[in-house]
Amino acid sequence: MKLLDKYILKKFLTTYVFTVLIMVAVILVIDFTEKNDDFIKTNPSVSEILFDYYLNLIPFYANMLSPITVFIATVFVTAKLASHTEIVAILSSGISFRRFLVPYLMGATLIGATIFVLIGWVIPNANKESVAFQVKYIKSPFTYDSRNIHIKIGPETYVYMESYNNSAHIGYNFAMETINDTDLSQKLSASSISWNAEKEKWHINQYTLRTFDGEKETIYKGSNLDTTLNMWPKDFESTYKLEQTLTLTQLNRHIDEKIARGADDIETYLIEKYERFSYPFAIIILTVIGVIVSARKARGGVGFQIALGFLLAFIFIIFVITSRSLAQVGDIAPQIAAWIPTIVFTGIGFLLYRYIPR
Repeated sequence: MKLLDKYILKKFLTTYVFTVLIMVAVILVIDFTEKNDDFIKTNPSVSEILFDYYLNLIPFYANMLSPITVFIATVFVTAKLASHTEIVAILSSGISFRRFLVPYLMGATLIGATIFVLIGWVIPNANKESVAFQVKYIKSPFTYDSRNIHIKIGPETYVYMESYNNSAHIGYNFAMETINDTDLSQKLSASSISWNAEKEKWHINQYTLRTFDGEKETIYKGSNLDTTLNMWPKDFESTYKLEQTLTLTQLNRHIDEKIARGADDIETYLIEKYERFSYPFAIIILTVIGVIVSARKARGGVGFQIALGFLLAFIFIIFVITSRSLAQVGDIAPQIAAWIPTIVFTGIGFLLYRYIPR
């Protein structure tokens, strides 16, 4: 690494960290102002507010703002170099613009790799604490209100409940069917099923078991049955921001479980998964675009270039939000939606590199 690389890389990384800290601090103040009334109503302790909630929100907001902060840092550093005629001197010494990009790419790669580790494992664990705090003190008490619940708990086993009380952990009008190909081979039905926390099993009262062998039907009635099912009380608890609380390993496992059960809300988790992979690449692309749009010395100073940096960064965020919404309603495949902002801005970066004079 040459002296020039160290010089630019140090400026870039320190500006990025400073920008992240400033913007996160502003957002935390705004968040506290919005939630102050909730804190007064629910009365959490000061330590819970500071350490369980806000301390764990810092990495979440730092990651969420990373496209904006890395772009602003790039534009600010490059525009400053250009205003001091340093870029002119660098390029006049025989260094190509591509070589000039190297320290920025090194910094963006370092930031992207760090973000990938953070959003894969560190931030989800922090989100567990902050989301749990929000559910306890900010959100209204959760009530599972779905009706006519169908769950696939095995390759040939299906569960039905008319309703479920998540406070008492009781399901009503329960039925469990085993279907081989298209033939019903067994059906267990009961008026209710409840969770036994001590045994960690489901308890079924007054059940009827029907077994079918061709046209022959055998009926057995019992009073009590404790059984283990591939179904848990957590399946009926609040899923508020659940995808943000799962590490990459847990997220993959959760997606596989959703697919096996034939769930219809899998898009949210697929989008979260693929966005975690696309985010680091977006950081690199935005860094390159930031250098291109701000490398030319402007007569009016760096204000316009920084404003342009804000604009392009917010356009990127809009692309992310729009593509995510389209994927959630099924208009776009989650794999494509997660990469659309990065692909679009890669094209923008290529056009800027070719046609903007430097």
